[in-house]
Amino acid sequence: MRRVLGVALMAGLLGAGAHLVAQQTTQQVEDDAAKNAKQAHDVLDAMVQALGGQEWLEIKNRTEHGHVAGFFHGQPDVGTTEIMEFHSWPDKDRIDVTKHRDYLQFFIARQGWEVTYRGKKAIPQDQLDDYLRRRDHSIEMAVKVWLKDPKTILVYEGQHLAERHLADQVTLISAENEAITILVDLQTHLPLRRSFQWRDPEYHDKNTDAEEYDDYHVLGGFPTALRVSRMKNEEMVRQFYVDAVKYNQDLGADFWSVEAAEKRIKK
Repeated sequence: MRRVLGVALMAGLLGAGAHLVAQQTTQQVEDDAAKNAKQAHDVLDAMVQALGGQEWLEIKNRTEHGHVAGFFHGQPDVGTTEIMEFHSWPDKDRIDVTKHRDYLQFFIARQGWEVTYRGKKAIPQDQLDDYLRRRDHSIEMAVKVWLKDPKTILVYEGQHLAERHLADQVTLISAENEAITILVDLQTHLPLRRSFQWRDPEYHDKNTDAEEYDDYHVLGGFPTALRVSRMKNEEMVRQFYVDAVKYNQDLGADFWSVEAAEKRIKK
């Protein structure tokens, strides 16, 4: 009887010890995750300050004038095209192509339109989806929306090379299990690269979209990357060379009107 009681007592002590170890292990994991998340948050906070702090967060619109070069299988097309890009937070974008600005693209909310002298027509769905994906995973969206959501998980992933610079890597994971990865220059705290992954709805393979930011100069009061390179699955598809940038411009009452643009071009 005593032997049975001893065995039972020993089993109880071992069980209690195992439970205590499990609790301590769980607490350690939670503490490490919280420390890691704070480190990631600190990196993003430093990035926002480097970009202009509260004034950057309150930018209403941005106008960029420059030239774009296309690539095919990583090789550049001949020449560049002059364009103007306009963005108004949170969901208005417009692209005016050529110096005559006679070919326009509008991305307003979740709709897309192109306007030429022939009139307006909807942008093909695959092109619209591509554009909206990039807008939904932009650095601006990561900071202004994802970072404010308490359900977003922040992960600091150490230091990596980006644009020949040592950078801190941070990934934000949304409640919908979407992710944005940002590499931030260790010295200047400016963003060097933003990437995300998505699954092709037809072929179901996973793709990686990325943008790299280089040659920063202060324009309009804010550090601005004068060369923005876009990659798909690590293959270059586009480079935008920025010549001029303006912020918080009075764009006019009908600037975002597709119909007004159609009437102007048809004249």
